[in-house]
Amino acid sequence: MKTQNTSPGAAITHPGEAGEELRAPRSDPSDIHLSDWIERHLPVWCWPYARLARLDRPIGTWLLLFPGWWGIALASPHWPDPGLLMLFALGAVAMRGAGCTLNDIADREYDAQVARTRLRPLPSGAVSVRQAIIFLALQLTIGAAVLFSLNRVTILLGCAVLVLIATYPFMKRLTYWPQIFLGLNFNWGALIGWTAVTGAVAWPSLLLYAGGIFWTLGYDTIYAHQDKEDDIRIGVKSSAIALGAHTRPCLFVFYAAALLFWAAAGGGAGLGMIFWVGLAAAAGQLAWQAAKVTTEDPADCLRKFRSNRAAGWLVLAGIVAGHFA
Repeated sequence: MKTQNTSPGAAITHPGEAGEELRAPRSDPSDIHLSDWIERHLPVWCWPYARLARLDRPIGTWLLLFPGWWGIALASPHWPDPGLLMLFALGAVAMRGAGCTLNDIADREYDAQVARTRLRPLPSGAVSVRQAIIFLALQLTIGAAVLFSLNRVTILLGCAVLVLIATYPFMKRLTYWPQIFLGLNFNWGALIGWTAVTGAVAWPSLLLYAGGIFWTLGYDTIYAHQDKEDDIRIGVKSSAIALGAHTRPCLFVFYAAALLFWAAAGGGAGLGMIFWVGLAAAAGQLAWQAAKVTTEDPADCLRKFRSNRAAGWLVLAGIVAGHFA
């Protein structure tokens, strides 16, 4: 008899055939991947919580972390402080997990109706809402511990973003542009990364933040194309639905705006020639995404979305190197 702590989608027991497990077919569209490192290396009771925090899909943590690392690097006259980078990495894991847990609590009824999300811990019954709330509180506590180790201005900014975090999961019910609100959330690290080093907000950090919002608008529009048919059916909104066949030219616009703001941030911080080389390389990566993405192919959308980790590293490398040239 399976317990509620069994990994969602890890096995399906046929009614009346106790002990006989039927694995989900390879073509199953669920984003729960069977026999992954979570199931191989973690205790069974941990599986649904690791999936709530999306530890099996670290790309979201990277996309949350990069703006914070950019802000730290942009504000640091030489090498960024490794301890501060690691602290932000811990905070990104905790807060990305908290955001995903909150989103899954809010969307559990919608997720049960979408092929890609129906086996997630809450819609599948692997955890209860009460258990998810307790797990959410634990992650927020870790995030708060990281935040309160920083300076006063950064603490105030970190508290202010909680309003955005709390409202984002409901935006897909209200607007076709929830990706803008995700951008406001995911790029807040550009501000607190800067203030963690300098103790005050300045124009380069604001420009970096603005560029990040357009970056998120681009990559999350690509991501949203995976679910557009189910979203239309159940009445959920997204930029992918709003843009439709016009997605490709709009991606070029979004990414061009991101690059312009990042260029202004680098210029305002006085970065040297190598920064522009790194930014040009990032521009090439983003242009490749916009030109090559096949919005009718969910697998390709996911590949292009995940490729934004490369763009994040290129911008970071350009900022760090730009201080030395």
